[in-house]
Amino acid sequence: MFGDMMNQMQEMQQKMQEQLAAESFTGEAGGGAVKVTCNGARAITNVSIDPEQIDLEDIEGVEDLVVVATNRALEKAAAYEQEQAGSMMNNMLPGGLGGLFGG
Repeated sequence: MFGDMMNQMQEMQQKMQEQLAAESFTGEAGGGAVKVTCNGARAITNVSIDPEQIDLEDIEGVEDLVVVATNRALEKAAAYEQEQAGSMMNNMLPGGLGGLFGG
């Protein structure tokens, strides 16, 4: 019984990781001048900088915008992962017990 539950948990975790990797999250900074996109596995997949909206001579300013946009994208991915993990736990627990974890 315990082995079956462990196998089920591993399968659900694998499925969740695949689902997370397929999701995309974008964070913006500077009014959309910098956009950073990551997947749910928190791998950065794209960085976009609009040279019309920022001063490319201000390297420090551009770097700050990239950091802000990256953190925003990663925060969205983390929130989504937490939501999915909560749903996964609720689905695994016997009826009525899912609410114990805030679900």
